[in-house]
Amino acid sequence: MSKENFSFNLLNEDNFSRLGQISTHRGNIDTPVFMPVGTQGTIKSAFIEDVVLAGVQIILSNTYHLMIRPGTEIIKRAGGIHEFMNCNLPILTDSGGFQIMSLSKLVKIDKIKGAIFNSHLDGKKFTLSPEESIRIQKDLNSDIVMVLDECPKLSINKNKISQSLKLSHNWAERSKNEFGNNPKKALFGIVQGGIYKDLRLESLDGLVKLDFDGYALGGLAVGETQKQ
Repeated sequence: MSKENFSFNLLNEDNFSRLGQISTHRGNIDTPVFMPVGTQGTIKSAFIEDVVLAGVQIILSNTYHLMIRPGTEIIKRAGGIHEFMNCNLPILTDSGGFQIMSLSKLVKIDKIKGAIFNSHLDGKKFTLSPEESIRIQKDLNSDIVMVLDECPKLSINKNKISQSLKLSHNWAERSKNEFGNNPKKALFGIVQGGIYKDLRLESLDGLVKLDFDGYALGGLAVGETQKQ
């Protein structure tokens, strides 16, 4: 990936391991990197000053949780997620796709409308479409934006995973169209396909053709064994 204010440089390789550096307008990120979770706009039990002193280079937050509490408008009025957190580090926001799996009892999937949630806080119904997820992440003003995808649970039903992959690809294309041209932000596609190598390659090939700024591996650590 390479664009104005956002690029990745490969520094060294050794068999399947590698060292790299992601450059953003907020600072560099050395890879591989540990990314602390600040799901609701804060890293639990830690002051942001201590997080920075510990050498953290990027923080993860979450679209679904932030839109529910404290709410997108509150963060937008604060000037964005960085001002809300009093943090100048690069911030990556997940799209809400993982919650489709983790809160599956509260979600219905509609190919056109997106994910229809019942809030885990008060039961209020709302819809998170690929376009709405991107709009929210723009309002949050995060640096790395993730497409909305369906993160399926571990399954040996290959047809089910294949259908989920097709849905995720459709949503990825819609997410990219909504994202448009943002020189200071990066949009990542998310590779799905479960435990099936051919489906993983199919997913990756489709995303590469859409030309994202970066690519993430989704659907991992959802119950599969180490061997899988």
